[in-house]
This record gives sequence, structure tokens and C-alpha cells, in this order.
Amino acid sequence: MSPQHFPSKEYLEDVHLIEYHNRTILLIGTAHISQESAALVREIIRQEQPDRVCIELDEKRYQALTEKKRWQALDLKRIIKDKQLSTLMVNLLMASYQKKLGAQLGVKPGAELLAAAQSAKERNIPITLCDRDVPITLRRAWKSTSLLKKGYLLTTLFASIFKKTEITEEKLAELKQKDVLSELMGKMGEILLNVKKVLIDERDIYLSEKIKTTTGERLVAVVGAGHVAGIQKQFTIDNSEILDEITTIPPMARGWNIAGWSFPLLIIGAIIDISLQTGKADAGTTLFYWIVVHSIPSAVGGILAFAHPLTMLGTLVASPITSLTPVIKAGYVAAFIQIMIAPPLVKEFETVGDDMGTVFGLRNNKLLRDFLVFILTSLGSSIGTYIGGYKIITNLIH
Repeated sequence: MSPQHFPSKEYLEDVHLIEYHNRTILLIGTAHISQESAALVREIIRQEQPDRVCIELDEKRYQALTEKKRWQALDLKRIIKDKQLSTLMVNLLMASYQKKLGAQLGVKPGAELLAAAQSAKERNIPITLCDRDVPITLRRAWKSTSLLKKGYLLTTLFASIFKKTEITEEKLAELKQKDVLSELMGKMGEILLNVKKVLIDERDIYLSEKIKTTTGERLVAVVGAGHVAGIQKQFTIDNSEILDEITTIPPMARGWNIAGWSFPLLIIGAIIDISLQTGKADAGTTLFYWIVVHSIPSAVGGILAFAHPLTMLGTLVASPITSLTPVIKAGYVAAFIQIMIAPPLVKEFETVGDDMGTVFGLRNNKLLRDFLVFILTSLGSSIGTYIGGYKIITNLIH
């Protein structure tokens, strides 16, 4: 039976009480790699018997935590066709970092969220998944970040995989203190203001609105400690009208779209103009130069990524062509061919976090090899575009 009073007792500072329209919400701030947080969540759900449990998860992350065979249903070819490979890569990088820290404490990342779901299920208490879809969050963050800061963000994520970070429950307890966490969020905001806005501020709004609309008079909400202050603040504001805005992926700016087509048209126009002014032989030489400066760097990228020979051959052919259209890039073509020839095994999805930290793992894990093929062939093709474009435009001017 549910306790007569809700909450039935006072809890530690990690548990916050919110009164909203004759409803009571126990907001639990957790660390996603803390055994202590998982135990606290279980205790509160068992003790309080709430009407419903709200969890900081979206449907995909919930399935990832609860379904052991989730990777078998992942269609990498569809991900590449939808141009979502970079989103998957960033998601795995972030998950890998959490997994590495959690391994030091003997707890899986998201253990407290899984504990909330399991404890509720054992007591037939319904749950509400309150977080925004991860792909939407990552794509909004990516689109809101400048090219330079994209590089900084990816470098930071990759460095986190190789950096040795020691963490204890005592350090986690310190991290969850309001002033320390606020300081960390402040530092993040100074460097990547737009990323913080999408990853933290927008999700605070989304989480608070989802909790507000959850049925039940006595709720338990389990969220990361970094969201607690923001959710408490947003509970006093009606943000229902902006939910549609923060759950859509902004379209590419018209200026970027025009620029994406302008450069290829400029190169094609330059080759045609060279043909008209100095002859077809010079135009042929220019075209051959364009092919070579794209094919060689892309092939080198494939070699460095340990790509299959057929992948490198496909990249050699595709790179000069895809560089003349913003619709598809050489990296996606190379990754698609690589996956068709050597598809990753299910177990390689499970071990990707550990394999990221070693050269041997990067070499032998087929999923990581696909990422390397995508990144390095894209980089090679971009180098070819800059070199070839500069040379062709310079020749045209002179």
C-alpha cells in the first residue's frame, strides 16, 4: 500500500520536493555512474510507492539499457543513408566515457535510471520516459556549433577516451554539490555556449514540461544532478508553447545551402571557361588535376583507416564526383562500401567503449574501423577540394 503521507520522511540533499498544482514531485538528482544513486532510487520507490515514476530517458536510451540484443536491430546502412553516422559516433563517444568512469566504481552507466525502471516494474508502477530523443539533441547541438568549435568538441570527446581519469564515490558526492556543478556548467557555457544551451538548458525545459504533464498526484522523478536546478527553475515557467521548437532539427541555413551548391558550380564553370579560352587540352589537364588531388588524399585516408581495398577503390572513384555536390560526401560512400564488405559483429558494438582506448581495438573493431574510414576519407576529400579549388580558380584568374 502507498504511505499515507508523501513523502513519508525526509531524505538527503539529493532529493528535492516540488509542489505543483496540488501534486507532489520528489525530484532525485543522481550521478549516472554511481552505485549510491542507484541504491537511493530503489529505496525511495520502495518506501514511497508513487503513482508514477518519471525517468530521464528517451525511448532509444531506455531500450539500450533494457534490451541486451539491441544492437542486432541497428541498421547501419540506413544510418549512413540518413547521414546519421556522425551522430551515432558522438553518442558512442559520450557513452564510452561514462562507461570507463563507471567501470572504476563497478557500476554500469545509467544504473540508477535502470534501477528506477526495474523498481517501478516490480511494483506495477507505470513509468514515463521524460527526456528528448537523443538524435534530436545531438543534431541540434551539432547544427548550433561553429566549424571551429565542432573540431574542439570532437577533439575533447576523443581525448576523453584516452585520458586516464580516476573517480570515487566521494568525488561524485562533491560533484553533485550545487556550487561545484554550477561552476562546471558555467565553464562549459563559456567555451561552448550553444552546446550547453542544447544539452542542458533545452533539456531542462523539456524534462520539466514532461514531468508537469505526467498523470498522478504523487510522482518520483529521477534525473541527472546537472538538471536539478534547471528543472526547479523551469517548473515556475510555462514553456509548453516552445516544445515544438526545441524538438525539431533546424533546417540548414539558406546561405549555407546556396554556398554548398555555389562552389561546385564555380569549379565546373571554371573548367568550362578554361576549355573555351585556352582549349580542351588545358581543360582536360585541369580536370585530371581535380581527380588526382581528390583521389590520392582520400585513398591515403582509407589506408590509414585500414579500409578494405574495394572501399579504397570506390573512394578513388567517388571522391572527385561527390566533391561537386553537397548531397553526398566521399566519407559516407566509403563507409557504406566498408559496411557492405565487412559488417560489424554484434559483440563489437558491445565492446566499442573498451576498444576505443587502444590502437589494437581501433584496428580490429569493425565498427570503429567504419568510423575511421568515414572520418579520414572525408578529411582526404576535403583536402583535395581546397587544393584543387585553389589551383583551378588561380589558373582561371591568371
